[in-house]
Amino acid sequence: MADWQEYLSRDPEICGGELCAKGTRIPVTVILDSLGEGASTEAILTSYPSLRPEHVQASLAYAAELAHEERLLPLRAS
Repeated sequence: MADWQEYLSRDPEICGGELCAKGTRIPVTVILDSLGEGASTEAILTSYPSLRPEHVQASLAYAAELAHEERLLPLRAS
């Protein structure tokens, strides 16, 4: 999914301007945390009925874009 911006939005009046699934009050961080904890897309959609599969895919696309940008600002080696 190349255009995650179609499914994610930021509004200062919603969740303090945090990036959310468009049309919901569900932050992208909640979606990504759920995926990181091993939840399936189906489980996330069951837990958050206002989400659509496109929101989950858009969240992953957003995270992937951030990972690509990491090359410009590398993390410190441990």
